[in-house]
Order: sequence, then C-alpha cells, then structure tokens
Amino acid sequence: MNKIKFTHIALLCVFALTLIPPSIARAQIYENVVEWSKSIKKGASDEERILEFTATPQDGWHVYDLNLPEGGPQSTEFIFDKIEGAQLVGKPFTNIKPDEVYDKNFGMNLRWYHSAVVFSQKIKITDPEKFGIAGAVRYMACNDETCTPPTEYEFTFGAAESGSATEAAMAPGTGVTETNSETLNKATPDVLDPEKADNAAKLGGKAELWTPVVSELRSYGDETLGRASSSLWKVFLYGFLGGLIALLTPCVWPMIPMTVSFFLKRSKDRKKAIRDAITYGLGIIIIYLTLGLLITGIFGASALNSLSTSAVFNIIFFLLLVFFAVSFFGAFEIVLPAKWTNKMDQKADSTTGLLSIFFMAFTLVLVSFSCTGPIIGTLLVEAATMGSWLGPAIGMFGFALALALPFSFFAVFPNMLQSMPQSGGWLNSVKVVLAFLELALAFKFLSVADLAYGWHILDREVFVSLWIIIFALLGLYLLGKLTFPHDTPVERVSVPRLFMAIVSLAFAIYMVPGLWGAPLKSISAFAPPLNTQDFNLYKGEVHAQFQDYDTGMEYAKKVGKPVLIDFSGYGCVNCRKMESAVWIDPQVNSILNNDYILITLIVDDKTNLPQPIEIKENGRTRKLRTVGDKWSYLQRSKFNSNAQPFYVPLDHEGKPLGPSRQYDEDVNEYVKFLHNGLTEFKTRTNQ
Repeated sequence: MNKIKFTHIALLCVFALTLIPPSIARAQIYENVVEWSKSIKKGASDEERILEFTATPQDGWHVYDLNLPEGGPQSTEFIFDKIEGAQLVGKPFTNIKPDEVYDKNFGMNLRWYHSAVVFSQKIKITDPEKFGIAGAVRYMACNDETCTPPTEYEFTFGAAESGSATEAAMAPGTGVTETNSETLNKATPDVLDPEKADNAAKLGGKAELWTPVVSELRSYGDETLGRASSSLWKVFLYGFLGGLIALLTPCVWPMIPMTVSFFLKRSKDRKKAIRDAITYGLGIIIIYLTLGLLITGIFGASALNSLSTSAVFNIIFFLLLVFFAVSFFGAFEIVLPAKWTNKMDQKADSTTGLLSIFFMAFTLVLVSFSCTGPIIGTLLVEAATMGSWLGPAIGMFGFALALALPFSFFAVFPNMLQSMPQSGGWLNSVKVVLAFLELALAFKFLSVADLAYGWHILDREVFVSLWIIIFALLGLYLLGKLTFPHDTPVERVSVPRLFMAIVSLAFAIYMVPGLWGAPLKSISAFAPPLNTQDFNLYKGEVHAQFQDYDTGMEYAKKVGKPVLIDFSGYGCVNCRKMESAVWIDPQVNSILNNDYILITLIVDDKTNLPQPIEIKENGRTRKLRTVGDKWSYLQRSKFNSNAQPFYVPLDHEGKPLGPSRQYDEDVNEYVKFLHNGLTEFKTRTNQ
C-alpha cells in the first residue's frame, strides 16, 4: 500500500466520525423509576404536623422541582382530594436545593433532583378524631433520552396517624425502571379483559378501539416494545473510530514499527515476541479501560450526565476543544511533563517480564496524549451524556482496542511492516482535518452556554455562518489552497482528495439556506433551535387534525383514511426534535397532511377532566384527573408503552398497520414507515 493511498484512507476515517447517526431512543414500559415513601411528623406546635413524601429516582433519572414556569415540563405538585380535621399551612417545600439547568428546547431554566429528595407540606390539626387526608403527588421523571408521562403517587393519612410520627411502608411509584425482556414478553394479552372494558366505558371510548394490540405489533417485528439499547454500541463505535484516527496521528503512527521491531529483536523466540506484543496491546486496553471506570467511579453516572448539561462545563469544553484545534493546526505542541515519560521509561528498563511491558504501554499513553487527548475528551463527553455507568468504560475499551490491534497484528505478521507508509506530511494532514472538525464541534458546546446565560452572541444564523466558513476552509485545505506551519506543500490534488473537498464544500453550500430559516435537518442536533433565528422565511410545520382519540378515529372512518397516532408531550424534547427535523420534510409533510388523519395525544396535558375517573389498572385503583392522564393510560393499556414520542398507524378498528416508531431523525426510514402503513391499509380495505 503506497503512501498516497494510505493518506486517502486516513482522511476517510476522519470523515467517518461525522457520518455516525444520532442514537435512537426506543419505546418501552418504564416502571418504578421513582420510589416513594410517606410519613407524618410533629411540627413546631402541638397542632402542627408535617407531611413528608420522599422521592428516590433511580440512577440516571430525575424528578422535577415544584412550581416550574409555564410552558415547560410537568412540575411536581400536590393534589388534595380530601382534607378533614386539618388545614394546609403554607406551600410545599423541599429539603435540598435542586440542580438548575438551562434547557434550550424550552428556552428556560429547569430545576430537578437526581437523588433522593423530601417534599414536605405543613398542616394544622383541627379535629384529631375526624382527621383524614387523601390525594396524590403528580410528577414527571426523565433521563437523558426520554420522559415518562405525568404520573401520580396516591397517598392517604388516617386518624391513627395524626398523633405521632409514623412511617409508612415503602411504596413504589408508578413511574420508572426498565422492565426486562421476560416481563415484556408476558405483556397483557390482546383481549379487552373486563377491567379494561370497564375502564374504556368510564372514559367514553368504544371498547374495540381500546383493545390492546401488543402481540399484533410484535408480529410486525416491532423492536420498540423490547428495547435492547443501542447507546452502548454507539459509544463503542465512537471509541473504536476514535482509536483508528488516533493511530493515524504523528504521535502514534511512528511508534508502531519501532515497538513491534523492538519485541521481535529482543527475543530469538518468535512466539515469545508475539506474546509480548499481544501483552503490550492488552496493557493499552487495560490502562484506558481502567481510566474509563475511574472516571465513572469518581463522578458517578448521574453526576457525569448533570456535568454534561452544565453551562460552565460547556464553556470549559468549548475552550478546551479550541485549544486542541489550535494545537492541531500547528500553533504549538501539547506535551505532558517530560519527567512523567522519563519515569515510565526508567520503570520499563528497570523491570522485567510482564511488568516491563506494562510500563512500556503506559509510556505510549503518555507520549501520545497530545494527539489522543482531544479524541478522548470528546468521547468521554459523549459517554457522559448517556447517564450509564458503563458508558465511559465501553467508549474507552473501543478506543483502546483500535489503538492496540496494530501492535499485535504486525507482531504476528512482521512482513506487513514493510508495506506501512513512512511517517511524513500525510500524518499532519490527518491532524489538520481533525482540527477543523474539533473546531466545528466546539461551537456546539458554546451554543449551550450562550443559551444558558442569554448572551445571544451565537444565535442560529451566527452558528450556521461559522460552520459554513469552517467547512469551506476545510474544502480549500483539501484542495491545497490553504496550508499550515507543518504541512508539506500539495503539488497536485489526487482524485480521492478532490472528492473529499467536494463533500466539504458542498456541505458548506448546503448550509447557506439555513441563514434564512431552512431547517437543515442534518445538523439539527448541533445547531441552536430555530426560535433563536432573527430572520426565518420557512413555514412548513405539521399540525394534528385531532387531539382526541375517539373523535379522530370516527372522522377517519368517515373520510376513509388511515390514522397516525402520535403520543407526544409539551415537555417532550425528542418530540420537538422530530417535528423540527422530520415532519417538516416536504415528503413527510405531504403524507401526513394528505394521506393520514393525524391524531396527537398530549400525555402531559394538564386540562382537568370534567371529574376524576377512577379506573383499575393491574389490580390497583387509580384516578385519572386530567386529559393527559387519559391519553397516558391509553398508551400504556393499548400499546404497552409509556415513552414519547410514540407513533403507530391504525386502521378504523384501532388495529396497527405496521410496527410502531420512536425518536429517529432518519427521514427516509420515516417515509418508508408511513408508506408501509398506507399500503397495508389499502390491502385491508380492498379485501
């Protein structure tokens, strides 16, 4: 393989990082994500009591604070259905301060608790013998991917509890922990049992339209009902590609032939040399894997997730990425203190056997930091946003595996060393391309901080302008029209390099209409929201024809069109992303407006029902108080899901026309999903 071909492969690997699609959130039933307990204790006076409700979210989840601003997600609130022999004193309060994070999708500061919190309400006893309180705590639980609909923890206090403090038994809330596959496979059978039939009658719905359809969805191969998370695989892939790119940098590439040759020459036994090289590779993996586990162990998964959404953290990371990008451009070289590497060298020389090889691996980690640091930093931020304790470890494992493989591979096949391209200017080209990508990514983090502090210096049109300039300059660099201090002059542009330049310049031109409000779906996950744009000429939103299930189904039957059910929420961030990145696509827009009856059911709609409806669910009595409660129950009972967004096409009898679909910004797949539903509907109606 000659040097020119290898340069093309190296640059293509760098570009590959920009082509990985965002993670796909899948639907599922979440149960007991938040555990609740209640107690009552004496207050400052003989008549005063304090009702305490302790909420304990599971790792990676949070519950919202009291009294959030209007237009945001569901605040935690108290609903008192009955108060006898007592009266409320003041307003509810908590025992700790909440995390406060600016959410750019809602354009407001949100407050939540990611660990145990006690919500309290003071009361005054007026008649101990008649004392009785009943009601519910309404709350919403979220993680970094999805939210449960507003859920209620029902409570009662009786006369026996009015005297002294008594602790109620721990009672699980109805909102959130992932069910296992066995539980999902034993979902409610697809018959309308007497309990659900009675509930449907109370809710004013036609029994057949409320019949569960879980097994029918599974018959279509519906993957959203039995989620096997792809997030860890995505982080592993990011790490592996990051490791491949790190290999192609001046800090690591020259080390491969040197290190392999050392192992082969220091031992006359080739098998021992191969074993040492493989041990060296395993040492690299162990070092990086340990680093990933230490980061999680020190901070914790939920702390990492909170850190990744912090405005201060985003400013720091923006500055760090710019710092690394400037270094990659050739302004200066980042090196760790020489005494660290010297000490590792001394340890490797003074020890023997496996320990010596381990110190050699550690020396590589330190020496290569100037090139691997930016890649590792970006990887750890991606892993942190998962809210999973495995994320950093899996990402670092993928990175280390890609970094270690060549050392072991060339030790087994030493003749291949001769085909490796020599170090040269092509290595610096990889660094410079990576610098452009790091610089573009840096502005994503600055955008979060800009929104948090309300600076308005990086509104959407400014962000898009910067990205246009960055990718236009990258295209010019690939054409050899722009050079940096350590570059080798490009005498002629090869065909592959030309095509990569075309891609970069075309991407820059593609973003130009975004200056006037074009949606730019491919960068919607990076750019600030459209509402920060001062000048917006685009009008292509999709609006539901109905927001009532039974009414919409009746109309669809009358006009002879299939139905697309959209379970959404005012507090659903991914719902807004789908609407701004997928529904505004002209083809999707046309299908939704012309071929389907779109029914959007808002699960956190706080509009009160004419009167609370008492239903039976899984043997428990629950009260549905709001319109959102009604639609949330429909989603759980009919589709065995409670995460949003959730889309499913239905015929006039409420039967699915295909599998359900979740948050996934792949427009082509969404169009295919809609067309498949239409085809199935035509097949059924023609029979």
